[in-house]
Amino acid sequence: MTDKLTAAEVEVIAESCRNWGKWGPDDVLGTLNYVTPEKVVRATSLVRTGQVVSCALPYDVNGPMNGSYGRNNPILYMMQDGLDALAGEQNHAPGLRWADDAIHMPLQSGTQWDALSHIFYNDKMYNDLGPELVTSRGAKVHGVENWRDSFVTRGILLDFPRVLGLDWLEPGHGIGAREIEHAAAELGVEIESGDILLLRTGHLARGKKNGWGDYAGGDAPGLNLSGAKWVFEHEIAAVAADTWGLEVRPNETDEIWQPLHVVLIVNAGMPFGEIFDFDRLSDACAADGKYEFLFVAPPLPFTGAVGGPLNPVAIK
Repeated sequence: MTDKLTAAEVEVIAESCRNWGKWGPDDVLGTLNYVTPEKVVRATSLVRTGQVVSCALPYDVNGPMNGSYGRNNPILYMMQDGLDALAGEQNHAPGLRWADDAIHMPLQSGTQWDALSHIFYNDKMYNDLGPELVTSRGAKVHGVENWRDSFVTRGILLDFPRVLGLDWLEPGHGIGAREIEHAAAELGVEIESGDILLLRTGHLARGKKNGWGDYAGGDAPGLNLSGAKWVFEHEIAAVAADTWGLEVRPNETDEIWQPLHVVLIVNAGMPFGEIFDFDRLSDACAADGKYEFLFVAPPLPFTGAVGGPLNPVAIK
C-alpha cells in the first residue's frame, strides 16, 4: 500500500472482525472455539508417517532479542552442577549426585503465543474487558493457562518463499487475502474452519543466515489487514509466523502501532504465534508434498501470563 490508513479506518475493520460475546461473556478461548472435538479427531487422521517436526527456536542467549521493549534472550543458569558434586556439596545424599538449573526470560523472548490479555485498545481487551484485570500479579482473565487443553488441530503451512521461488520475503511485503489463496492453491491445501495457519515468510531464516539485526522490532514481511479480514471470515483458530510480530511492518497505518494486534487479538480473540521456526517443516512438507498435518502447540500454563512459550510440533 502507498496510502496509509487512518485510525478510524482501522477501527472499522476491527469492529467488522469483532467476536465479543459470540461465545458468551465468560469466554477465554476466542477463536480456539472453532476447534471442536470432531476437528481434533479429523486432524489425528493426518498422521501418516509419524514424523515429528519441532517449530520452536531454541531458547538460549543466541536468540534474536536485542533489548527492544525490555526483552532479553533467555538465560540459563545452574543451581547445582557437576563441580558442586565433585566439591562435596551434595555429600548429604548417599551415593546420588545431581544437577539442577533455572532460566530467566521474558515469556515473549522466543517462540510464543500472545495471550488475549496481551493487547488493549481504547482501554479494552478481548470480550469487552478492561485492562485493570491485568495487574502486577498477572492476568486475572485471559491468561495463557486457559489454553492448556487447546492448540491440537489441523495445521497448514503456507510457505510463501517456496511458492514464489525466493529465499525470503522482503520487509514490508504484505500477505493479504489473494496471497493466502494463491499459496494454498499452489501448495494443494484447502483451508477450513478450525485450522491453525502457519505463515512462513523466511524472515527468521534470513536472521539466522545474516545476523539478527533489527529482527526484533524492525521492519518485516507479514500479514496485512486484508489478510486479517480473510482469516477472520474463514474461522481460523490461530495464526503463527516466523517473525517477531506476525504483521507486516512498516504498519499500514501511522496512527495505531501494530494494528493487526488490535483487529485480531482484541476484537476477534485470535491467538498470535510469533518467532516460530518453520525452516525444517518447510523441507519436510516439500519432501512429501503435504502441507497439512496434525499440529500440537499448547503453551506452558503459567498462571496469569500474557505470553506463553512452547515447543510446537507438526506430526506428519
